[in-house]
Amino acid sequence: MLNKILSITAILLALTVISCKNDVLPKPASYLRLDYQEAKYVNFENNCPFAFQMNEDAIIKGEKECGFAITYPKMKATIYLTYKPVNGNIDKLLRDAQKLTYEHVIKADDILEQPYLNPQKKVYGMFYQVDGNAATNSQFYVTDSTKHFLIGSMYFYAKPNFDSIMPAASYVKNDMQRLMETLKWK
Repeated sequence: MLNKILSITAILLALTVISCKNDVLPKPASYLRLDYQEAKYVNFENNCPFAFQMNEDAIIKGEKECGFAITYPKMKATIYLTYKPVNGNIDKLLRDAQKLTYEHVIKADDILEQPYLNPQKKVYGMFYQVDGNAATNSQFYVTDSTKHFLIGSMYFYAKPNFDSIMPAASYVKNDMQRLMETLKWK
């Protein structure tokens, strides 16, 4: 009888030790960590009525009428620049630039406006940071209010998911602000 009790106790003890395992828990969703090199800037100037600094790693492609596409192939991002001469139509150009930004309000969580004023260079404008899953994360416009008007917009070649593209969006946003702040009219 004692042998049976010892055998049953040994079996129960063995089953208890064998069955004690840590529960397997699923890992939470995460995104790839993206780190980029510190940006180095170069002057860009051609026959258009403006000049600016841009990231030396970006590729600029000229279009007609002083419009450009500044591409970031590693990030699959592009800054589109559109130049318009001012011919007594500054109010319409301002409305169109603001309308372009606020068309994203449906998908945006927030739109932050940052005015830009540089009276020495006669550069005045607005920088917009669009938070959320909108098609564009940053936009700006600058003008001298009498002759020149320039609009810039950033787009990614991916479905908008702000959490996953935030590091790249932040990097390109800094380049856009640098472009805006170094812009000179000719």
